[in-house]
Amino acid sequence: MKKLEKSKLTGNTTIQISGSKSISNRLLILESLFKNIQIGNLSNSQDTQLLKKALSENTETVDIHHAGTAMRFLTSYYSIQDGKTTILTGSKRMKERPIKNLVTALQNLGVEIEYLENEGFPPLKIKGRKITETKVDVPANISSQFITSLLLIAGKLENGLEINLVGEVTSQSYIEMTLSILTKFGIKNSFVGNTIKVEYYNENDDSSTIDYEVESDWSSASYFYSFAALGRETIHLKSFDKESTQGDSAIAKIYDEFFGIKTIFTEEEHKLTLQPDPNFQFPEKIILDMNNCPDIAQTLCVTAAALKIPFEISGLGTLRVKETDRLLALHNELEKLGTETEFTDLTIKSISFNDPEDNISIATYQDHRMAMSFAPFCLIKELNIEEEDVVEKSYPMFWEDLENLLIKE
Repeated sequence: MKKLEKSKLTGNTTIQISGSKSISNRLLILESLFKNIQIGNLSNSQDTQLLKKALSENTETVDIHHAGTAMRFLTSYYSIQDGKTTILTGSKRMKERPIKNLVTALQNLGVEIEYLENEGFPPLKIKGRKITETKVDVPANISSQFITSLLLIAGKLENGLEINLVGEVTSQSYIEMTLSILTKFGIKNSFVGNTIKVEYYNENDDSSTIDYEVESDWSSASYFYSFAALGRETIHLKSFDKESTQGDSAIAKIYDEFFGIKTIFTEEEHKLTLQPDPNFQFPEKIILDMNNCPDIAQTLCVTAAALKIPFEISGLGTLRVKETDRLLALHNELEKLGTETEFTDLTIKSISFNDPEDNISIATYQDHRMAMSFAPFCLIKELNIEEEDVVEKSYPMFWEDLENLLIKE
């Protein structure tokens, strides 16, 4: 358990954040498929290390524990390992996270995949093959990681791949990030309407090695936006790109609009400065659709709760099938901060604000984002974070970085 005493911020602290987990995991798959890639500033997250380990081993059974991204990306990856049979498994929670839409898409492309326990859920038995089919329909409102999983292998398919997204697209920014990475490596693609096309890429036609320096993780940056919003001190973060392809870079605009945190980029240093506006007037209510950036919803809700700003957040359908049911977890833990909420499958909104509990102890539900999104509340009142090691999944240095950021009152 991590005890966070009531604290205030140290002004002008600089934090170096590790490479984006989302980008790193995409690059690891591409590096394994196309050997002409060199990766710099790879994420030090547990998820990325688990994926890297799985790709380096030649075993029949691969256990990716809690790493949801690895489960999804590797399902497609092993599907095109012609002649190789792989059993892909994970933790108890991983076996409760649905993967049927991705498996069905791969089965429709001719891959033989078997559910070893429960229909629609891991573990999977995958018999890799050479895919020659060229078109597949995929529901558009599923996790973008399912779609990205298919996109990452598409350039390896000799006939290319056309994906038709059926319905309204969820988390489109993550799909566009994947396509941007493919483009950088010379894999031609297009995204018109609801149709994505990716052409076959023959790496033998290009002998050059492509260097990719991974931008730092905007999801990890979001927690410092919350600290800046509550503590009203300037924080510097490195290393970021002004024109980021990460969907969670939306945090800059959101925190400018609702909490008065200006983001100033220093391009030559790849640094962003979070600067609170001392004259900012907080809104009477926050109404926001976070369909394109659901992973930062927990951070926003805790910030709003700490400032007692009523909120109504929609577009959160994917949060119920993450490491935990994040909407239920938010509802339960925000109550300890004095914030009563109600939620549906897609939304969460505040109902009332009361005094926080004494001796607050935040349950994390084995979810890294629960631990980190609630940490900034220590600027309001001391609290404990249970299962503090869950941060290793995406940000192993989080608690160490907080020690440089906070001064105990």
